[in-house]
Amino acid sequence: VQLQASGGGTVQPGDSLRLSCVASSHTFRSYAVGWFRQAPGKERMFVAVVGVNDESVYNSDSVKGRFTISRDNAKRSAYLQMNSLQPEDAAVYYCAAAPRPITGPNWWQWSSEYRIWGQGTLVTVSS
Repeated sequence: VQLQASGGGTVQPGDSLRLSCVASSHTFRSYAVGWFRQAPGKERMFVAVVGVNDESVYNSDSVKGRFTISRDNAKRSAYLQMNSLQPEDAAVYYCAAAPRPITGPNWWQWSSEYRIWGQGTLVTVSS
C-alpha cells in the first residue's frame, strides 16, 4: 500500500480545510490510518487515528472537538476535516497506515508504529 496526502493550503484563523489520504490498494481497508503533523523545528505529533471499523481516537489536547477523522474504504481514502483552524495548527500533515487494530496500549500515537507514510501536505494558517 502507498499513500498520497492532499488538501493542504493557506487559510485564515477560523477557516476549515479537509485533508485527504488516498491509498493505492484496497488492502487499505485492513489498515488503521493515522494523521500526524510536524511544525518547523518540532517533532512529528499524533493528531488522530481511524480504525478498520471507523472507530477513532484523537489527540484531545490539541484537536478534539475541532478535527474529525473518517474513512471511506470504497474510495480507498481517509480524511481529516479541520475546523476552526488556528495558527498553532500550521504544520506539514502526514497520513500513515498500520495493519493492526487500534486496541492496546495506545500504540497509534507513536509515529514509529506506522509502516507506511504519505508524502505530507502543508497547512498554513495566517491572517
